[in-house]
Amino acid sequence: MRDPYSIVLGTVFTERSTDLQERENKYTFKVSSKSSKIDIKWAVEQIFKVHVTSVNTVKMHGKLRRVRLQPGYTPDWKKAVVTLKKGDTIDFA
Repeated sequence: MRDPYSIVLGTVFTERSTDLQERENKYTFKVSSKSSKIDIKWAVEQIFKVHVTSVNTVKMHGKLRRVRLQPGYTPDWKKAVVTLKKGDTIDFA
């Protein structure tokens, strides 16, 4: 199998993701664009030693940015919202 750290690339800390962590036990990650929900579930369980109940994914399109006079786009990326089993938590500290 693949390395779990090549699937889960990082965490997403926004106001909304922090609210989802506190209220609904959902955590948001930046993941590889080629990974499936099954791969993401496996990787999160391997890295954080928790039980995942569901995975929702969203393909985030790059935003239009301009450098001087040249327009361009930031890279596309994939976001995963992972729901954990009741009682499990992830400590990022």
